[in-house]
Amino acid sequence: MENLGFIRDKLDIKILILFILEKLPKPVEAVTLSDLALFDGGFTWFDYTDCLAELVKTDHVTEENGRYAITEKGRRNVNTVSSSLPYTVRAKAERLTAPVAAAMRRASMIETAVEPGPKGGRTVSLRLSDGVGEIVSLRLAVADEDQARAIEKRFRAGAEGIYNDIISLLTAAP
Repeated sequence: MENLGFIRDKLDIKILILFILEKLPKPVEAVTLSDLALFDGGFTWFDYTDCLAELVKTDHVTEENGRYAITEKGRRNVNTVSSSLPYTVRAKAERLTAPVAAAMRRASMIETAVEPGPKGGRTVSLRLSDGVGEIVSLRLAVADEDQARAIEKRFRAGAEGIYNDIISLLTAAP
C-alpha cells in the first residue's frame, strides 16, 4: 500500500523533526516527539527513528536521558529550510505542538518539593513564577507523606487559582 502523506524523503523527515523541536521550549520525551512527528502518514516509524538518530549524530539534536532538544546548529538550519515543508504539514505540526509547548511552559513555572519535617511529618515547598520571577513561595508543615503528596498534586494542577485565592483572602476587607 502506498503512503498517503506529504513527507516521504529523509530530508523532509529531518526538517519536520527539527521544526517540531524548534517549537518546544525544552527537551521532550521520545514518545511525545514521535507522537508529534508521525501524524503525516507518508513515512514509517523506522524512517523516523533513523532520521532522529542521524540528527543526533550530526549535532542538530541532543539526546539526554531519553529526552530530545534542538541544538543551535539545528535551529539555524531549520529556520533556513522549514519553508520547504508543505504549508499544510507545517500548520498541522504547529497545531499539534502548541498545547504540548504550553503545558511545558506552565510546568516550568511550578516547583514543588517534599522534605522530612523538623519534628516528624513533612514539609511541602510550593513555588509559582510568572516567567519573569517568583510570585509566590509557600512552605507548609503537614502530618505525613500522603498529605504532602496530595498538596503537591493539587498545587501542580491549579497553582494559578490557588495564587488568586491567596491574593483574594489577603486583600479582602476585614
